[in-house]
Amino acid sequence: MFSFDKLGISKELCRICKANNFFIPTKIQAKVIPHALNGRDIIGYAQTGSGKTIAYLLPIIQNLVKKKTAFFSIILVPSRELAFQIASYFEAFGNIFGIKIVVLVGGLENFSQKALLSLNPHILICTPGRLIEHLEKFLKNKIKKLEILVIDEADRLFQLDFKKEFSIIFSELPKNKQSLFFSATMSLNLENLQKNNMKNPVKIQINRKYKVVKTLQQNYIFIPQKLKDCYFIYLCNEFNGSSILVFVDTQKCAEKKTLLAKFLGFNAEYLHGGMNQNKRLEILQKFRFGKIKILIATDLASRGLDIPNVDLVLNYDLPHLAKEYLHRVGRTARAGKSGRTINIVTQYDIHLCQKIETLVQQKFILLNFKLAHVLILEQTVDKMKQKVNFLISSFKKN
Repeated sequence: MFSFDKLGISKELCRICKANNFFIPTKIQAKVIPHALNGRDIIGYAQTGSGKTIAYLLPIIQNLVKKKTAFFSIILVPSRELAFQIASYFEAFGNIFGIKIVVLVGGLENFSQKALLSLNPHILICTPGRLIEHLEKFLKNKIKKLEILVIDEADRLFQLDFKKEFSIIFSELPKNKQSLFFSATMSLNLENLQKNNMKNPVKIQINRKYKVVKTLQQNYIFIPQKLKDCYFIYLCNEFNGSSILVFVDTQKCAEKKTLLAKFLGFNAEYLHGGMNQNKRLEILQKFRFGKIKILIATDLASRGLDIPNVDLVLNYDLPHLAKEYLHRVGRTARAGKSGRTINIVTQYDIHLCQKIETLVQQKFILLNFKLAHVLILEQTVDKMKQKVNFLISSFKKN
C-alpha cells in the first residue's frame, strides 16, 4: 500500500497526516488523490467510513496553498452535522497554512454568516438551501473564480430532493471548475448530474457490492410488538456502560424512548433534525467523549458522522430503505475495530429484515437471551411508559 507522499502529497501535509493518525491511505484515498491533484473531475462511489473526506481534503489544501485564492472551493453536504465535522478536518489540516473556512448551514444566524463571508474565506462548507440564500444576496459575484466543487453524500442529497437547488447552484458556478462528486450508492440522478456538469470524469468504485465489514457482528431478536419497549430496556441494561447508538423512525419516538430510558436510570439523550443546531452539536460532542452513553436518533445520525467508539448500533425500528441499514451500522466497527448491531424484529418487520439480509448477503444471528430476564422488567417499563405519556400530554396542554 502506498504512503501519502507516493500519491503526490507534499511533505508538510504528510507530516500533518501522521500527526492526525492518518498513516496509510485507504482504497478511495489512493485512487482519488492523484487524479484530484491533477485537476480531473471525479465521481467516486464508496461506502460510509471509507475515508472520502481525506480523499478530497488533501488535494484541495495542497492546490489552495499554491494560490491562496478566496472562495477557492465549495463543499456541499446534506446535513449540518456533516458540515461541521468536515470543517473540523479542514481546520486540523489547514490551520498551519492560514486557510480560512466558513460553514453555511441553517439553524445559525444569517447575519453572522454574512460577516464571516466578508472576510473572503478560502473554503465554504454548505448545505444547499443556505448556500442559495447567500448566493442571491451576497455570493453571486464572489464565486466567479471558484476552482473546486465537491458534492459529498450525493445520494443522500438526492434522497432529500435537492434537485431544484442543484439547478440554481450550478447556474451560478463557473463552467471551468473541477468537480468531485462522492456517493455511497449509484443513482440515475447522480448519473444525470455528472453528464450535465462534469468533463470526462474519472469513475472510481470501491466495494461495489453492498457489504458490511467483517468485524461487525449482526444479531436480531424476534419479539411481539407489544413488548418492544420492554426488550429495548432489557438491551440497554445488558449493554450498560457501552456506547450505544439507537435508531428510531421519528423525532417523537426518539424523544419518548429517551424519556423512558432516563426515567429508568440510563444516561441517554436524543438527536434529531427538529433540535436547534447548537444543541445538536453539544449532544454529539458529549456522545463522542462518552459523557452520554445512549444516543437515540433518527437517520440524521446514520450518515457521515465520525463517532469513533460506538460499541453497539441498536435498530429499535428497522429502516424502510434497506440501503440505509448500511449507513446505520457503519457507525460501529470502524477503522478495523469490532462492533455489534442488534435488530429488533417484530411480526410487522419480517419483510424489512429479509430485504436487508438479501442486500448484505448475510443472515442475522439470533441473539441469545433469557426470556425470564426480559419479562421481569415488564411491569416497571409499563409504569414508566405511563409516566412518559402523562408528562408529554401535560406538556402539550401547557
